[in-house]
Amino acid sequence: MVKNSISPFGPERDVFFMRQALKLARKALACDEVPIGAIVVSPEGVVLGRGYNKVIGARSQTEHAEAVAIRRAGKKLGDWRLEGCWIYVTLQPCAMCINLIHLSRLSGVIYGAESPLFGYHLDKGAGLRVYKRDALATLGGVESSESVLLLKQFFKEKRRLRDERKKQ
Repeated sequence: MVKNSISPFGPERDVFFMRQALKLARKALACDEVPIGAIVVSPEGVVLGRGYNKVIGARSQTEHAEAVAIRRAGKKLGDWRLEGCWIYVTLQPCAMCINLIHLSRLSGVIYGAESPLFGYHLDKGAGLRVYKRDALATLGGVESSESVLLLKQFFKEKRRLRDERKKQ
């Protein structure tokens, strides 16, 4: 994996796209889901798929924001191959999602906040080698403060509710 690469869209467009993913993360938060949003962008800079976490509501760990956005992009293109496309996600993808990104043949991933517990960096030794194509461009830290703030807000509320239940 190539870390801290530069996307083909440039820093201003990266912020623009990440802010769209952050809107989706806020939508997840409003649905009491872990606030993560993702968008898939074509090589021409067109948003092909949007998604936010739906794991809790769907009762399925496969409903990560990245998976939802990739599924919608594939449906829009009429192809599972998303060659040349990039994904913007508010939190560093987990092992499942980074492998889905590889399998979908995306060119790169741009994420906001690091994920010290579940981010793919912990699993990169076990990453897939898909069709001998193992170079995936990555760029982290884009609009990370907003991503971190949403995550902290979500988990702070979860801890507060847990503590209230314990007191009862």
